[in-house]
Amino acid sequence: MALANLRGRVAWVFDEPDFDVDQIVGVKNIKIKDVDELARVAMSEYDPDFAGQVRPGDLLVGNLNFGYGHPHYPPMIAMRHLGVAGVVAESFSPGYWRGEIAMGFPQVACPGILTAVGRWDEIEVDWSAGVLHNHTRSTQLPIEPLSESDRQMLEAGGLVGYLHARDRQESTS
Repeated sequence: MALANLRGRVAWVFDEPDFDVDQIVGVKNIKIKDVDELARVAMSEYDPDFAGQVRPGDLLVGNLNFGYGHPHYPPMIAMRHLGVAGVVAESFSPGYWRGEIAMGFPQVACPGILTAVGRWDEIEVDWSAGVLHNHTRSTQLPIEPLSESDRQMLEAGGLVGYLHARDRQESTS
C-alpha cells in the first residue's frame, strides 16, 4: 500500500526553532480532555480566527527541531480535530516525531521548507517522488525519505494498526 499524497494549504508557519507544540493550546490548557474545547483554544494566542480559517487537509510548517520539549498529545489532537493533515518541518524532535508517527499523523522532514512557503500557499507532499511541491509558487523541494517502519506505521494508520498488520502477516507466513 502506498501513502496518499498530502495536499493542502499552509495553515501556519512556526518559524521559531525548537518549537514546543504545547504552545499550540497553551500550557494552561494541556490537561483538557474534551477535543472540541481543545480545538477552540488551539492557536488562539497566535491567531484568534485560526479554527475558523483552517480547512481539512491543511498542513503546518515548522522550523528546526519542531516538537521540542515534552511530547504531549493534546495540541496535535486539536490540530487533527480541526482537519490539519500533517506537519512539514526543517527537522523534528525525536520524541515528538515518534509519538505522532505512532498516532498515524504524517510528519515530513523537508530541509529548506521555511523559506520556500508562506501561509496559505497550496503545497503537496509527493511521497513516491520524494518531493514537496509548492503549487502557489511553482517550486519544489526534496523531502527526506521515511524509514520503512515509519512508512508502514503511517500506511496502517498508526502503531496499533501496524502491529495488527504485522501479526496478520506473521500468522499467514
